Amino acid sequence: MPTGADPEPRAAAHPAGRPPVILQVIPELVTGGAERGCVDVARGIVEAGGVALVASEGGPMTAELERAGARHLTLPVATKNPLRIRANIARLARAIEAWGVALIHVRSRAPAWSARAAARRGGLPYVTTFHSVYRHGNPLKTAWNRPMAAGDRVIVASDYVARHVAAVYGTPPERIRKIPRGVDVARFSPEAVSASRVVHLAGHWRVPEDKRILLLPARLTERKGHLPLFQALARLDRDDVFCLVVGSDQGRERLRQSLEEAVVRLGLEGRVRFAGHCDDLPAALRLADAVVVPSQRPEAFGRTLAEASAMGLPVVTTAIGAAPEIIAEGETGWLVPPGDTAALAEALDRALSLDDEARAALAARARARVAPLTRDAMVAATLAVYDELLGGPFGTGAAPAEEAGP
Repeated sequence: MPTGADPEPRAAAHPAGRPPVILQVIPELVTGGAERGCVDVARGIVEAGGVALVASEGGPMTAELERAGARHLTLPVATKNPLRIRANIARLARAIEAWGVALIHVRSRAPAWSARAAARRGGLPYVTTFHSVYRHGNPLKTAWNRPMAAGDRVIVASDYVARHVAAVYGTPPERIRKIPRGVDVARFSPEAVSASRVVHLAGHWRVPEDKRILLLPARLTERKGHLPLFQALARLDRDDVFCLVVGSDQGRERLRQSLEEAVVRLGLEGRVRFAGHCDDLPAALRLADAVVVPSQRPEAFGRTLAEASAMGLPVVTTAIGAAPEIIAEGETGWLVPPGDTAALAEALDRALSLDDEARAALAARARARVAPLTRDAMVAATLAVYDELLGGPFGTGAAPAEEAGP
């Protein structure tokens, strides 16, 4: 069983002065923060002169990956079948040899089992990105998660995750590197969103012009807190508030139906609209007066909070996980206990009652707070982690990733 106390690997041999071949391993390239980070880092490797490989079962983002100059290896690495995981060790080992891979970076638990074994077989450095605080309520779940905490470097997005990895899995703090997820600050900027895009969405969603618009940008899952939000809106009892729920139900039809029934039961008909998936989130944010993300379980980072802040919006969220690292209470938004609908209603009232001067001041503070969390900074810090283990040669000039721990 892998532990957090493995010896340091040897640096793989590669031509002096030339960036090496880096292999990232991820189950699929469909959508999500892990996939976005994978593609962004692959692009950064290529731009630094290296060779970027990604092993996955494929998906819509494969085309974007290849346009960035990376190569995709289609392998069944999403499997949880022990026999197939064992077969993947040999598949990855062959890819390592054929491409001259110098370092493996894995981004999910299922492929971590085979990727780590293949890395150790080839004497390669092994990096993980611990994207989430995985469930670990029993020994079997903890054991399943452990290869993600056993990297020669373990990348985390927040101090919250760093503390978790050190406490639960015993990963030495000196191996943990905090690299916040990157926000595309050029895309998530009020100045970058044209009025026509906002008008288009407002018309498509039939948004009333005389209301304060509250936006919940999150897929429909119980953990995102849709029901507590509706209960808070009923308690708030403001006729000038219109709530847009933006996000797919991802096939959770029964949950969607129960939420729609709750809207009727709470007397919120005409005040809540389920908008479904949105391909233009910056325009949706530009349409809003405030953003609410009432998560009921801790988030490892909270990209939506950072994106809303980059747009200069007041944010109301729950004071759990990494949220307090992004939102400054009373300065860039409000933090409330999960499940406390009275506190949530009060915070929403404050966010929606700001006058123009207060909104402008909050917007300036919010944008300044997330300004360092750029996609370029995330990529540069990741390449710096590779440099640590390989002795160069990416030479990004970036400050090293922050050593994180309890």
